[in-house]
Amino acid sequence: MSDSQQEVRRLGVETTGIEIIEESERTAQPRDLFWPWFAANVSVFGISYAAFVLGFGISFWQSVVVVVVGVVVSFALCGLIALAGKRGSAPTMIPSRAAFGVTGQKVPGVISWLTSIGWETFLTINATLATATVMHKLGWGGGTATKIIACIIVAALVVLASVAGYHIIMRLQSWLTWITGVITVVFMVVAASHIEWSKVSALPSGSWQQTIGALVMVMTGFGLGWINIAADWSRYQRRDASGGQIVAWNTFGGAIAPVILVIFGLLLAGSDDKVANGILDNPIGALADILPTWFLVPFLIAAILSLVSGAVLGIYSSGLTLLSLGVRIPRPSAALVDGVILTLGTIYVVFVAESFASPFQSFLITLGVPLASWAGIMIADIALRKGSYAEDDLFDTSGRYGAWDWTAIGTLVVTSVIGWGLVVNNFAQDASWNNWQGYLLHPLGLGTYDAKTASWSGDWAYANLGVLVALVLSFVAAYILQRGKIARQEAAGSDTTDDKTTTVDA
Repeated sequence: MSDSQQEVRRLGVETTGIEIIEESERTAQPRDLFWPWFAANVSVFGISYAAFVLGFGISFWQSVVVVVVGVVVSFALCGLIALAGKRGSAPTMIPSRAAFGVTGQKVPGVISWLTSIGWETFLTINATLATATVMHKLGWGGGTATKIIACIIVAALVVLASVAGYHIIMRLQSWLTWITGVITVVFMVVAASHIEWSKVSALPSGSWQQTIGALVMVMTGFGLGWINIAADWSRYQRRDASGGQIVAWNTFGGAIAPVILVIFGLLLAGSDDKVANGILDNPIGALADILPTWFLVPFLIAAILSLVSGAVLGIYSSGLTLLSLGVRIPRPSAALVDGVILTLGTIYVVFVAESFASPFQSFLITLGVPLASWAGIMIADIALRKGSYAEDDLFDTSGRYGAWDWTAIGTLVVTSVIGWGLVVNNFAQDASWNNWQGYLLHPLGLGTYDAKTASWSGDWAYANLGVLVALVLSFVAAYILQRGKIARQEAAGSDTTDDKTTTVDA
């Protein structure tokens, strides 16, 4: 290690990129996974999400079942992906090379990179606009100057933390957990006076199609949104760490806060139509409207820090994904590059673009289908393998995993095409170029398109059903088609040993 690298490490900055983690650094325990996942998901925006669940026309108790099952199952899937980090001693997209080939992995890798940096830019945009909204309500401005200051502060926090890397982020997330957690609990106490159980309990029940539609939406909005980075935080786990505990702590850390917050949001939105309708247009503003003035500043702090927490995890991981695509720069530099892109994107949307947010979200939702397909293939690969990955071969196109796995890539393409046929463009007016989606809904009797209003009707139309279908179909296909290949790979030689310290980059 060079003197400059040693100095960087002394300052607490992580220099490790996509190479195999040295045994001396693999000191994390499963319970350590609680902090990053909890901090990134203890967000007041979870309360706002309840309005979208009730929008499917289901009762409170149906919604509770949907939230508990959807959130827990989706984060459990993240936990399964997290096993790849421990087994491969590398971030998510490196063990994924075993399924797609060392070079072939770049296909889903590009999708993952675009999705990560896109969603984290969106979080930073929301943090900037949230600041302006609350400042306006306080009478402290809220105009251009406020947005500029907010943009600088939020972007600086996200970029600096993601550049610093794993160890500092883990400490940061533990602090954010307590700060945002306490403020969020106080928010719930203050807002509880707006709950009217008689109105909540009177919400009519919906059909089973509406219930399943809401379930799919919850899964895609929570755990599945993190699934492409799930192993980035488990690669520092000890080799003897329990796989079951890794899955359990990942699931518990990610799911506990959203379950509580969304259920509270169901009580709140179900009690007040004004709040429910306001959330659809302005989540921060609608929640701030019911608060006393004295609590607006703490509310702003909780909202911003929770968004920053999520953005930090995303930008850190997008930097690792960028390295896995073959960009040969140090990890801190990769995180800085993505941080600069995030900052420029935020500036453009907040200060320049007039109709960019909706098309931007539409594009990111479209990427969610192939990402779900990748997840199904990856989970099947993890389930079929009996031991750790052959770490050297993850960086060698002539190794046992090869350069390209056309079966996996073909499965990704086919299931994505099917999935796109079962999702619709939620922003049809602003992103009309994306209205080609949903082409299987009408033939299958799942929805009807009205060309005049550019909208869909039917219980399944806005359920994002294609995301779940792509996930399940790709898992089944990969589990059946890849069994023989994986058995031959594992028979080709012993997997990585406990003293492996490979540092090859690719």
